[in-house]
Amino acid sequence: MLEPKLIHFTTKDNLELPGLLFHAAKSTKAAIFLHGNGSSSVFYGKGRAEYAEELAKKGVSLLSFNNRGAHYITKLEIQDTDDDQLFGMAYEIIKDCIQDIDAAVLFLKQQGFNEFYLIGESTGANKICIYHFYKPENPISKYVLLGGGDDVGIYYDMYGPEKFWPLLEKARQQIKKGNGQDIICELLPGEIFSYKGFFDIANPDGDYNVFPFYEVLRKTMLSRKQELFKMYKSLNKPSLVIYGENDEYAWGNVSKIIKILKEYQPQLTYKIIKNADHSFHNHRKKVGKIIAEWLA
Repeated sequence: MLEPKLIHFTTKDNLELPGLLFHAAKSTKAAIFLHGNGSSSVFYGKGRAEYAEELAKKGVSLLSFNNRGAHYITKLEIQDTDDDQLFGMAYEIIKDCIQDIDAAVLFLKQQGFNEFYLIGESTGANKICIYHFYKPENPISKYVLLGGGDDVGIYYDMYGPEKFWPLLEKARQQIKKGNGQDIICELLPGEIFSYKGFFDIANPDGDYNVFPFYEVLRKTMLSRKQELFKMYKSLNKPSLVIYGENDEYAWGNVSKIIKILKEYQPQLTYKIIKNADHSFHNHRKKVGKIIAEWLA
């Protein structure tokens, strides 16, 4: 069993983020794991130790850390100040992932690593695309996208147009009024969002809308200004895309989703894990082996 080391590193905007470093023997290569949203935390999921074990066999270490979107609500200290701020999914702006990833890479460089990979699960896959789109000249060699999701489509389908569009406009107006940090009470207790967090995740023309599957599958125009799959199409590095056959956020049609992605990015490598769900429960060792062999 590869035992992880508890680590911390600081982002450019002075947030201290905790993580687990699974250091493979004599390794100079490292993969960075980006978790999903909601209640996600690498400390509850064992830091994806199953992935770490398989990667270590190929001489690749794994850094699994809690980014600023971990948990629903969390309070993080601002280093070198007496201040702290609210983060977590309820407040996260997804484009801030760029600072988190850059800080993780810098930390690994300071530990002696010189080759880097990104593994993003669920919203983590969206973050890989956002990172590359805004920072294509980056130090990452390869990307692994696990179960990238369509959050805009999910919330549109959940609330319906009668509730979705007014709620999105209300969030826009509250942000303009300086109330973006306020929690949206009408979504409680099922969903916990601030106005700014909800607007970021649900805006069809925003950064979050990386995988607009709903729009294609249901032939429903949600994006008014944004080109469909523009961030995904920007990927020009070796990338492995994996979905579980029974991904519960794939609109019941994983094969169709893969077909859509291939139309936009035919040169990437695609895999479907039979009988696996969105989080690859009971299949992570297999997924880890596929990732490790592909990276090698």
